[in-house]
Amino acid sequence: MAYVIVDTCTKDMECVAACPVDCIHPKEDEPGFAEATLLYIHPTECIDCGACVPVCPTNSIYIKEELPPELAHFAEKNAAYYGL
Repeated sequence: MAYVIVDTCTKDMECVAACPVDCIHPKEDEPGFAEATLLYIHPTECIDCGACVPVCPTNSIYIKEELPPELAHFAEKNAAYYGL
């Protein structure tokens, strides 16, 4: 897992548009979007390009290794969304 989205995510979809490999979900037209409190980056499909980071207006995307300790549980939450 290269990047992790945390709870300050507003689901603005800027990161989805910037992702060249389509690994951020759920999208607005996917089941569960309305119920999701944040978006999730697929931990094995992400190519570690970083394109999502500068477009996030809430600075909600972190490099996994740079997650502050109080946000570390979001790495597990992102993986769990994909059943990993």
